[in-house]
Amino acid sequence: MQSAFEILHFRDSDKIIKDKNMENDIQVTLEYVYDALYGAFYRGELLRRALEEMGWRENGTLNILEGRRYQYKGFKKGVALEGNFASYEYILEGLFRLQVGFDKGMIDTGILMLTSARSEKSSLGTSRELAESEVQILYPTISMPVSIALFDIKGFVVSDEEGG
Repeated sequence: MQSAFEILHFRDSDKIIKDKNMENDIQVTLEYVYDALYGAFYRGELLRRALEEMGWRENGTLNILEGRRYQYKGFKKGVALEGNFASYEYILEGLFRLQVGFDKGMIDTGILMLTSARSEKSSLGTSRELAESEVQILYPTISMPVSIALFDIKGFVVSDEEGG
């Protein structure tokens, strides 16, 4: 059985998380997010609720740009959570959103939550290999310390084998 999610750290993001004593908090939060979203069809509200329950959705700390509605999915102790489980290609927008907060001094590091699901016909390798490559290719535009959590969250599918 494949793990629920895999965390990749870039530019010493793991050291920042450790210095903030947030390793366990982040691990437990990501496990809870996985449990809350696994098999769900509509994930947005479930994600908000899970992050709120884990203390990541304090009012007023989620805004990316003052006066705009752009918000992180979660924020705690200088660490922002951003993500999208519908499309791996959100990596570009997610990294950009985190970089803006980092450049403005709002966050020290960020965690980008993404689906690991991609086309089996892709010639670009695994999601892990692609994420590692893209973070390197995007430097210096994306230069912040960042972690990427790749989730293996199955969508709501009923097949003949499952009695559907």
